[in-house]
Amino acid sequence: MVEPINVALLGLGVVGSGVARALLEKGEAIAQRLGRPIRLRRVLVRTPDKPRPVFVEPSLLTTDAATVLEDDQVHIVVEVMGGLDPAYRYIREALGRGRYVVTANKEVMARHGPELISLAHERGVDLLYEASVGSGIPIIAPLKRDLAANTVRGLRAIINGTTNYVLTRMDREGLDFRSALAQAQELGYAEPDPTNDIEGHDAAYKLAILASLAFYTHVPPDEVYREGISRLAAQDFRYARELGYAIKLLAIARCDDGPDGAALEARVHPVLLPQEALLAKVDGVLNAIEVEGDLVGRVVFQGPGAGASPTASAVLADVLDAAQALAHGRPPTPWRAQVSLPIKKMDDLVCRYYIRMQVTDRPGVLAQIARCFGDNQVSIASVIQKETNEAAQTAEIVIMTHAAREAAVRATIADVEKLDVVVEIGNFLRVEA
Repeated sequence: MVEPINVALLGLGVVGSGVARALLEKGEAIAQRLGRPIRLRRVLVRTPDKPRPVFVEPSLLTTDAATVLEDDQVHIVVEVMGGLDPAYRYIREALGRGRYVVTANKEVMARHGPELISLAHERGVDLLYEASVGSGIPIIAPLKRDLAANTVRGLRAIINGTTNYVLTRMDREGLDFRSALAQAQELGYAEPDPTNDIEGHDAAYKLAILASLAFYTHVPPDEVYREGISRLAAQDFRYARELGYAIKLLAIARCDDGPDGAALEARVHPVLLPQEALLAKVDGVLNAIEVEGDLVGRVVFQGPGAGASPTASAVLADVLDAAQALAHGRPPTPWRAQVSLPIKKMDDLVCRYYIRMQVTDRPGVLAQIARCFGDNQVSIASVIQKETNEAAQTAEIVIMTHAAREAAVRATIADVEKLDVVVEIGNFLRVEA
């Protein structure tokens, strides 16, 4: 009889249940493709008798991590618990014992990816993490293999479905931020505590993984500049649309040569994108990753960025990859960081800016504001007066700048805020070409 390849599953939540169901239902088809059966041997859970959307033999369930990790008959460990601890410890122990590991854990990979990949290399196994970014969208494998001949110039990505859904509703229905978020929560797209998504933490983890891989370096997630979407208002979408733009939360990484050598941009924040741009048309809970290479040009990977089935698809693809390596004695080809690239400061970013402010509605206001811009060497491209409040004698204006340095724009805004004629700075957004 052909010896099976045994899989242990750490976690049986939404994603874990999807992986277990796929393994159980597709077992025969997988065995035919692989030439060896894949068997679910152990499943680590918190509560064995909890109702679940998939039936797993009770004898496979355990609450003891050591029972799983110390089992010499387990060949592949699949971690779908989420969170940093104890997932990181379990992955490290499994690799240390010479097990192949598949994970969907973005936080672990963003913070400890290079260390764990190095450990896998030392033990002659592999750590696969396709599902950690973009769920079912294939991007890790293409960066490691299909695009390996390219020097990647840049990445731009919509990699959080919750924020993209909220922004789509604000754009299409004119909702304010709180109403759009409440709608996302009602539909299950946003967590009861949505901070991780709406403040950009989730996207920053994913960008750290992608940028580290694409630029052969290590990008700590804490060094990714991050802004969320909670400052956005309904009128920002109206004005952006009138100006020919859409608003998206983008994760951006670029490698630029400067006077002091190469440096990396790594940032997550809302941007104005031209309406004709491919990423501007990615709506709802969809994700998309745009990669620009020196040979291939720009390619876009798009699809569902969350959910049990899409994530299970990516996890199972990694399981099959690991199983094929085991079945055919194929040594892994692990990725390793080759260079150490500094992260550019946001003050040095150069782009165009959208600035919305409320001012008193009387003569001479624009002259005072323009003086602040000129004093800081920020060139104004256009000024548009939008809504007027006759009772309060105020008006809302939108200023679009030419390309300017971020430090100069922030200094300008600080000076403008001190003017008596300025009621408030409503928002400022960067413009992506």
